[in-house]
Amino acid sequence: MSDATMWTHDGFEMVVGLEVHVELATETKLFSGSPNRFGDDPNTNIDPVSLGLPGALPVLNRHAVELAMRIGLALNCTVQSCTFARKNYFYPDMPKAYQISQYDRPLNVDGHLEIADGIVIGIERAHLEEDTGKSTHIGGSGRIHGSEGSLIDFNRAGVPLVEIVSRPDIRSPEQARQYVNELRGILVEIGASDARMEEGSMRVDANVSVRRPGEEFGTRCEIKNVNSVRSLGRAIDYEARRQVAMISDGEVIRQETRHWDEGDGRTHTLRTKEDADDYRYFPDPDLVPLDPGADWINAVRSQLPMLPAARRVRLAELTGQAADSEAIATVVERRQDDYVVAVAEIGGAADRVLIHVKEAFAEQGSEPTVPAADLAALVAMEVAGDLTSTQTKTLLGDLVEQGGGDPAAMAAARGFEAMDTSELDGYVDDAIAADPDAWAKFCAGDGKAMGALVGHVMKASRGQADGKAVTAMLNARKG
Repeated sequence: MSDATMWTHDGFEMVVGLEVHVELATETKLFSGSPNRFGDDPNTNIDPVSLGLPGALPVLNRHAVELAMRIGLALNCTVQSCTFARKNYFYPDMPKAYQISQYDRPLNVDGHLEIADGIVIGIERAHLEEDTGKSTHIGGSGRIHGSEGSLIDFNRAGVPLVEIVSRPDIRSPEQARQYVNELRGILVEIGASDARMEEGSMRVDANVSVRRPGEEFGTRCEIKNVNSVRSLGRAIDYEARRQVAMISDGEVIRQETRHWDEGDGRTHTLRTKEDADDYRYFPDPDLVPLDPGADWINAVRSQLPMLPAARRVRLAELTGQAADSEAIATVVERRQDDYVVAVAEIGGAADRVLIHVKEAFAEQGSEPTVPAADLAALVAMEVAGDLTSTQTKTLLGDLVEQGGGDPAAMAAARGFEAMDTSELDGYVDDAIAADPDAWAKFCAGDGKAMGALVGHVMKASRGQADGKAVTAMLNARKG
């Protein structure tokens, strides 16, 4: 494990496990035919099962099971026969006083996810369960304490969830952020969820404890209400520092659930943490055991797409850049890597294509509107020296705006032509004569002075000079 990814404070290290709740991209709920949609008017996507009315019986959603299996297989889990259990507790947004979940026999177990630097985070389980309704507290801080009243929306009640429980293998806020980002990319790629934290379809709880290296795990606290990757890192860092300070002062850490307040940047006690015994799990008598069987599991496995990690490796091999480079990470996150591959296959220099797509295609989506052949032709002109880098960027902007075009014709229309060496020599002479101080500083080894000289040439040539050629000429004259 890289030292750069480790968190330490006053001789303590943090130990973090994450529980990620993911709403599945089904049309209907986990145990009923009510719509699974975000943003509808409150209490319109409901039925007797969602409301927990007496006599309403659950019927398992086959598509939800398949999406849960996709998640398990993508996370290198063992997919096994499983059972459903009742998790007994009462909140206003759970009117039947229990949640249908999985306990001692979950669908997916013993997986792992690799993040940057080759760090492997274990996955303990990824089990199916139903979501709860949503309470909105009116007045005060928006929390139940101090509010004037509460409103309940049952549209979310019964939406299918997969809870992905990591092992306590995370040792820094940065690792936690990388884990969540990688997980989100996988979920979107396999079509299991849109994983939008801002809409609540992906929610993260963090179990945080601290210890001196080599000691047993300390008492953990669970952090709720983390609604962004940035907040996750801040919350974990604050909570670990709070625990270190308490231990250093001779206090005892109490196992509890804490609320992250984005406004004051602190965690606050929410309730004493429950253990499994408090939930009184028992098998749900209305649901039979589920055995997906080898044929169904293999069919789901065969339909999995190439996952983000493999796609980054593919681009790295194609372009010669590191798999964890910003350009590759950005293009894969936008799902534009297939486009880069397609342009490279018809003759575009892959490393240049990657940079152009990263810099100019931010609004293009996963299926860019610029035909691959047009970008390949533009890159070929750039590599051949027919266009300067500035001219290439200009034409690239035109291609994006127009949705394609003939780069050669567009270059001619703009008057972009390769500048001959004698003409470029003259511009370089003029730049040196116009700014002798910059030339003297450049000859003395001041790299910043070169920028002033190159800028003078680019301005005088109206951007038609090749910056690389100008730099080469300046270096040659310096001797």
